Amino acid sequence: MNTFEQAIAELDVYGFTLIPDVLNRNQVNALKQALISSSEEKGRHDYKNRGGTSLIVFNLPTLNPVFFQIIDHPRILPILEHILDRSLILGSLSSRIVRPGDGFQDFHSDIPAHMLNLISPVMMNTVWMLDDFTSEKGGTRIVPGSHKSGLAGPPEGMEVKHVIQPEADAGSVLIFNGQCWHAGGANTTDSNRYALFGHYRKSMLMFQLDPHDHFRTDWLDQLTPRQKELMRMHKGLGHPHASDHHLE
Repeated sequence: MNTFEQAIAELDVYGFTLIPDVLNRNQVNALKQALISSSEEKGRHDYKNRGGTSLIVFNLPTLNPVFFQIIDHPRILPILEHILDRSLILGSLSSRIVRPGDGFQDFHSDIPAHMLNLISPVMMNTVWMLDDFTSEKGGTRIVPGSHKSGLAGPPEGMEVKHVIQPEADAGSVLIFNGQCWHAGGANTTDSNRYALFGHYRKSMLMFQLDPHDHFRTDWLDQLTPRQKELMRMHKGLGHPHASDHHLE
């Protein structure tokens, strides 16, 4: 079984897969520095979600072209296309920066109950690790097999006992079914945990964050044709789009 087949099998059985060494050290460093600069210069937000706290930097493709390489990476996109179809879109690309002292999130699915589909999910998530992910650093926690539960999260009062917290080096990518129960970990170290979160959706859905909002016209020619398709920019900018969230 090759790497692609292994990833598809793990996504079917467990709901997640971990792909090591997707980015080299130079790419990791460039992305991390761009993220830090963007968060300082162009805006970051204190974020509290499902009990966990962090800093969040929204809509990275509008902040620095270095993030474009994530959108259609040749080792990751084919896996997503297999699950969601080639017509998928990039729902959003943002970052959640987990600081020292930021605590655990509650387990949840990113797909609302009325959209759950045990055969063909409507959303997939990717976590691009710009730091080594460990339990101490606040790595993402996942409940294996929960994507087939038919539930958008643990029933009230349920103790979630069987949890995986994948550990991997910076440059690795965690891919998981949006129906999987997952949650951010607690950062008990003395330094931030940096990661990028690419959220992909089936084509009939709207964006989570519309990349057209504040996208620089002079960056359009830097996008590959496939990147333009994934962000619905193949006809250029200026066309109105809908999204779950709107940033002023």
